[in-house]
Amino acid sequence: MPQPTDSGSGQKIRLLSFNIQAGTSTARYHHYVTHSWRQVLPHTQRVANLDAIAEFAASFDMVALQEADSGSLRSGYINQTRYLASHAAMPFWCHQSNRRVGKVAYAGNGFLSRFEPSAVEEHRLPGVIPGRGTLLVRYGEGPGGLDVAVVHLALGKRARGQQLKFLARELDSGRNLIVVGDLNTEVHSPQVAEFCDTMALRAPTRGLATYPSWQPQRAIDHILVSERLETGVAEVFDMAFSDHCPVALEIVLPDGLQLQAASRPVLSVERSGASS
Repeated sequence: MPQPTDSGSGQKIRLLSFNIQAGTSTARYHHYVTHSWRQVLPHTQRVANLDAIAEFAASFDMVALQEADSGSLRSGYINQTRYLASHAAMPFWCHQSNRRVGKVAYAGNGFLSRFEPSAVEEHRLPGVIPGRGTLLVRYGEGPGGLDVAVVHLALGKRARGQQLKFLARELDSGRNLIVVGDLNTEVHSPQVAEFCDTMALRAPTRGLATYPSWQPQRAIDHILVSERLETGVAEVFDMAFSDHCPVALEIVLPDGLQLQAASRPVLSVERSGASS
C-alpha cells in the first residue's frame, strides 16, 4: 500500500501507464504485417502476456491502460482490463470501450487502482475518425481533490490538436490533475506545450523514449501532472509484451489529500460507450 514519504509531506503513489496493444507482442516493424493476424484472432501468447503484465502491474497503486480489448474475438471475449485487475489483485477497475471493429476487435482505455474514486466519467474525443476517448477518474470533492484522465490521442496532428483543445475545456485545472497515456507525440510539440501551459501541467516523463518497444526512440507515452504536485522517480521499463514500453512515475499528494483504499474486492464501472 502507498506510504507517506520519509519527510512526512504526504501520501506517495506509484502510477503506471501502458499501451498494451491488446496483449500482442511486436518485436520488429515487419511484425505489424507478418503478425497482423494476431490483431484479429485469439492466440495463446496473448494470455501469457497479460499474465506477465498483471504480475508487473501488481507493484503499482494506479495503472492506466490504453489499447485494452473490451472483449472481442481476438481477446477470446475477455475484457482485458477486468482480467488484469483480477490477476494483479487491484480492488478497483473501470473501462471505457471506444473503437469496435465488428466482433473482431474492441479497443478502449482502462484504469486499475487500489483507491476508491468518488466518480468516473467518460468523454468522447473529437476527430474525423471516431473511436478515441478519455476516461476520467475523480477522487474527492472541490479544488483539493484529484482527477486522473486516461487518454489515447490520435495519430494525426490536426486531430490531436482538436482533442487537446477539447480536454483543455473539459478538464478542471483548479483540481490536482494527472493526464496520462499515449499522446502519440512528444511533449515539446507545440500542441502539447500549449495544452500544458493552459492547464498548468508539467511533464516529468519528458524525454523518456517508449516507442517502439524493441528499440525505443520516441517519447510518446507520458504522465503530465499539475505543477503543484510533487514528483519522484520517472522511469521507462524494457518489456516485450506490447509495441510500447510502460512508463511510471512516483507522485506525492499534497497535505490534506488522502486517498482511501478501495473496500470492495472488485468494483466494475465498465460501460459500452462514451458520453459527453
